[in-house]
Amino acid sequence: MSVLVTGGAGYIGSHMVLGLVDRGEDVVVLDNFTTGFDWLISPAATVVTGDIADGELVGRIVKEHAVDAIVHFAGSVVVPDSVRDPLGYYFNNTAKTRDLIETAVRHGVPNFIFSSTAAVYGEAGTEPVSEDSRLEPLSPYGRSKLMSEMMLADAAAAHPLSYAALRYFNVAGADPQGRTGQSTRGATHLIKVANETAIGKRAAIEIFGTDYDTPDGTAVRDYIHVTDLIGAHLAALDHLRRGAGNLVANVGYSRGFSVRQVLDVVREVSGVDFAIRESGRRAGDSPSVVANSTKLRQTVGWVPKHDDLPEIVRHALDWEKHLLKRNAG
Repeated sequence: MSVLVTGGAGYIGSHMVLGLVDRGEDVVVLDNFTTGFDWLISPAATVVTGDIADGELVGRIVKEHAVDAIVHFAGSVVVPDSVRDPLGYYFNNTAKTRDLIETAVRHGVPNFIFSSTAAVYGEAGTEPVSEDSRLEPLSPYGRSKLMSEMMLADAAAAHPLSYAALRYFNVAGADPQGRTGQSTRGATHLIKVANETAIGKRAAIEIFGTDYDTPDGTAVRDYIHVTDLIGAHLAALDHLRRGAGNLVANVGYSRGFSVRQVLDVVREVSGVDFAIRESGRRAGDSPSVVANSTKLRQTVGWVPKHDDLPEIVRHALDWEKHLLKRNAG
């Protein structure tokens, strides 16, 4: 049996591949390499270039590699971009996910793990946010993910398919062993952008919105180390394989940091007093989103190991320095 990882050449996907390989799983990566990098993928994985909406290709992979689980990361992830190009996001994130689910059902893949997001909550009105909070996404990105969750639930009700939809909060950091990390050009993730500024790749970093109803006026987020996120996926995979039922769960640490607090930590860890500029709010951004992760902890026994913002920043900074040397060479 093997696991098919879509988007396995990307930031989170490449970490998932490592997590599976490290515990002895056979892994197949399917990626179209629009934003991913082949050098991020563990050499122990089989790599196929292609699109998740290509049912013939995905079906062949499932058959040839005896795939018993699909872990689906492929998609577009930038909230402001989704506001500018909503139809592109509905096509790439929703329509193609629909095709992938159909292929999984047609070929009898029993387990499906979906990369969802805290953006499905929008301004939930409660903190920390639990899975039964109001679902009112503020952006096409969040709605595209919520639609995919709905399709999965309906497909699982009609067919022998078990699924887990994991709603991520703000993923950051890099593999502690330095094997992979966030490498996307022009990334918008706060910790990555701040670290790029600290090492001189950017002249300054912008704070988008300083008038939110938060302690210091900047947006508050729950930052989770990517390695802990992968631990949640592995636990969810084990949960599905033992027939324990479908799962919709938040993945976060249940405590938030403001943008200013994060930038202070990056300055401290890097030792660089980099320039900060203030701008207006971005469309689709929530003032504060912090996870209630009790369900995940209790249901699958997930125990985070890297719940420490300076450690997250340090691992991300180490990766940025690695990229700087790699690109220079």
